Amino acid sequence: MFKVIQRSVGPASLSLLTFKVYASPKKDSPHKASVKVNELSLYSVPEGQSKYVEETRTPLEESISHLRRYCEPYTSWCQEVYSQTKPRMQSLVQWGLGSYEYLQNAPPGFFPRLGVIGFAGIVGLLLARGSKIKKLVYPPGFMGLAASLYYPQQAIVFVQVSGEKLYDWGLRGYIVVEDLWKENFQKIEYTLII
Repeated sequence: MFKVIQRSVGPASLSLLTFKVYASPKKDSPHKASVKVNELSLYSVPEGQSKYVEETRTPLEESISHLRRYCEPYTSWCQEVYSQTKPRMQSLVQWGLGSYEYLQNAPPGFFPRLGVIGFAGIVGLLLARGSKIKKLVYPPGFMGLAASLYYPQQAIVFVQVSGEKLYDWGLRGYIVVEDLWKENFQKIEYTLII
């Protein structure tokens, strides 16, 4: 056979370096004929036909498969809910970060105004003792009144928009009541005629 002589010697970390290798025949070995590629066992094709046989499932694999089939509707529901709530949560996080940034760099006089508006809400809550309707009306009313003193332009815009919405809701309610009244009144007339 051949004797291999390595010309470079180094640690294992340098094994990626290139180096030259010289091969020389042994002096005492007789000269043999070369071997063809298809005669090598590495490249030979095995005799006979191969056939695929599927392995039987173990009880553990069966139980895991059954568990996966059982849980699949729930996992798909969770994925759907996650995909629907993810954008909302991201917008909520962005809003929170924006609010935090605004509060860190608040304009001068913002916190005293905020304190007065909050105090007006607490006063409204204290004056609304006893009635549930008063508890729903007084605190937001007092807070709105205090906020309108500090922010009159925004209060005017808010009143205009909310007034239009209240008018629209009132009109819709009137139409619904009118339709219900007509349906019931016609039924009463129909039963009186018969």
